[in-house]
Amino acid sequence: MNIHFVELIESTPALLETLNRWGNDPALKPLAQPNESKEVLEEQNILTEEDIIYRLGYQHVFLMYSDAQLIGEMGYMVDPEHLMKKVPATAWLSITIGEPEFRGKGIGSIAFSYLEEQIKEHGLKRMELGVFEFNTPAIKLYEKLGYKEIGRIEHFTYFEGKMWADIRMEKYV
Repeated sequence: MNIHFVELIESTPALLETLNRWGNDPALKPLAQPNESKEVLEEQNILTEEDIIYRLGYQHVFLMYSDAQLIGEMGYMVDPEHLMKKVPATAWLSITIGEPEFRGKGIGSIAFSYLEEQIKEHGLKRMELGVFEFNTPAIKLYEKLGYKEIGRIEHFTYFEGKMWADIRMEKYV
């Protein structure tokens, strides 16, 4: 498996179709975004080209490929408002392995290694992320990569009939 990364510069119809498929995948949607209720979790989300252009204005986005197949996306923002610890020069990280057959294959570790290198090259010293408490595979991965829990935001997202916490984790480079 040849995993490589390409920085997203502009949207295409094929990319929008893929991101919308991933964003509405019932297995992925609860992991990728907070949902305040069952109704919100079940709503269809439709990204537009304008949404992508807006996102590129505040986030560095990288597409993940296995050979020629788009399998996921990841990115970081610098010093966003939602950081738990307001430390200057902090990257807020996000990652989505969109294609189900590529989840649990070690790609997250490869992707984070690449993303952390990009962050270091931009002179940032700290990384923070949020992971929902029911996402134990992701928590184990982040701990293995050296991320430490710094706090929790209780009742943050709805999943399987109840509200769950968002666990905030950090790592210094």
